[in-house]
Amino acid sequence: MSDPNEIILRPVARVVGGRPEMYEDHWYDVQAVIRLAERFEPSALQGLGDFSHLEVVFQFDRLDEADAQREPRPPRKNPDGPLLGVFAHRGPFRPNRLGVSVCRLLSVDGRDLHVGGLDALDGTPVLDIKPYHVEFGPSDPVRQPAWATRLMAEYYLP
Repeated sequence: MSDPNEIILRPVARVVGGRPEMYEDHWYDVQAVIRLAERFEPSALQGLGDFSHLEVVFQFDRLDEADAQREPRPPRKNPDGPLLGVFAHRGPFRPNRLGVSVCRLLSVDGRDLHVGGLDALDGTPVLDIKPYHVEFGPSDPVRQPAWATRLMAEYYLP
């Protein structure tokens, strides 16, 4: 009997190429392929090529679940940063090890989505792919602390 509180997800795709190991900044020029799982026909991607960007949900599969953040810590291990709880971080040390990234869609070829700026590593399981719609972005002004702007200044720079 299954646990009603458990959620089991199967990857819909895998990241092929891009970075083999994690380092923080300069993701803009990183190109990779999101290769759809064999259980899907290429027609599952029909119409996606009309979009410029994708939202990709993936799992930080190389991290041990036991490494999930339990206590507040500074962002990106910056000793000068404020102490933040797990849900004030975007990093990988999360309870379900889920990542969400908006990346550029460069082209669609069969089961392959060629992307730029996806901050996931080669081999990463992709749990969902969605086209990015401007209307789903915030309609109100966005605010964030100055430390976040400083810390992320080079994340998507070439």
